[in-house]
Amino acid sequence: MTMDFKLDDADALGFDPARLDTIPDFFESYRAREKLSGYSILIARDGKIAHQSQRGHSAFEGGHALSKDTIFRIYSMTKPITSVAIMMLVERGRIMLQDPITKYLPQFANVRVFEKGTPREYTTREPDRMITVHDLMTHQSGLTYDFMLSHPVDALYRNKRINGARSEKFTLEEFIDELVQMPLQFTPGSQWNYSVATDVLGRIVEVVSGQTLDVFLSENIFIPLGMNDTSFTIDDDKRGRLAHNYARDPVTGVTSLADAPETTIYKPGRKFLSGGGGLLSTIGDYLKFCEMMRRDGVLNGARILGRKTVAYMTSNHLPNNETLMDRATGSFSEVSYGGTGFGLGFSVVVDPQYAPTITSRGVYSWGGLASTFFWVDPQEEMVVILMTQLMPSGTYPLRPQLQQLVYSALQ
Repeated sequence: MTMDFKLDDADALGFDPARLDTIPDFFESYRAREKLSGYSILIARDGKIAHQSQRGHSAFEGGHALSKDTIFRIYSMTKPITSVAIMMLVERGRIMLQDPITKYLPQFANVRVFEKGTPREYTTREPDRMITVHDLMTHQSGLTYDFMLSHPVDALYRNKRINGARSEKFTLEEFIDELVQMPLQFTPGSQWNYSVATDVLGRIVEVVSGQTLDVFLSENIFIPLGMNDTSFTIDDDKRGRLAHNYARDPVTGVTSLADAPETTIYKPGRKFLSGGGGLLSTIGDYLKFCEMMRRDGVLNGARILGRKTVAYMTSNHLPNNETLMDRATGSFSEVSYGGTGFGLGFSVVVDPQYAPTITSRGVYSWGGLASTFFWVDPQEEMVVILMTQLMPSGTYPLRPQLQQLVYSALQ
């Protein structure tokens, strides 16, 4: 079954067309109040597009009218793609999920756990065990992010400019060399904390495959799926299609330009290939990735993963079927914790009745720093994607609002 981008009959796909039409109108209030410069929404069911709308422009001033070819910074929506790359190597027998990561990255051999103290003066202890590949895949490694502001180790990352996807001064290899000097927040496997773990996975892909991360993803995922606009950098001939990226200051409430196409850090020759947050993509390209997952690992005749691998990745991997509510530390995640577990690179809804908004059991999803979001609902055979460019992602309740509107449109 090929994936084309014509709009199908929403009614035949089981939606109330009038209710679907209200979705972009609802988000128009954000644009009217200059909270967002524009947004793009795509809703597909059974591989057919029931709704696609673009409103507004790629910038508050100037820019281009958003189209389905607009290129967005997807930040942490890179993580599911890197996780798929790891599982392709697992399927080939090159990686075992329970392997200690020192098998691939011996630099981690002397890693220690923060015990007590301040960022200036602290004591550490040995971890109870080494980080495994599975710990990295499920954010149970003890690693963290610089922007968490909830633990002394976060401050150590900031001091060393270990800034996740924004670590522009490093190559992936240099990034690992800096990271191994930082203590872990907790012993691996004992808690859940959103972190640079997927950047470490990106480096493992390089070590095991012998290819740089961009080349591996391109040859094994992007080219087979026809994701022609997904990459770590943007060529000059595509730069006119890149959206502007904005950031809202949580203290002052002022929204300002963070990255523009003319001066973007995504120029060719960029050093840092962030497996956790470095990719650019379009709404159509990301639909191909989601559809491949929804169709058990295959799209347009390209088999990316085995059926059982997809089922395994999108099951809850937290111990005793716990949710993030039970297990998460830190101050940030791309999803609400209620009723939600975590698989291999995706959040997974395990108890819909405890989720903060209407959803289905088994929905898997993730989002990105600039308010992009996707979810796949296998039960409803549905994929929904939101693209916009405003950091941080929790600034406005775009995601739960979109979920409420989409699910209420199902007949």
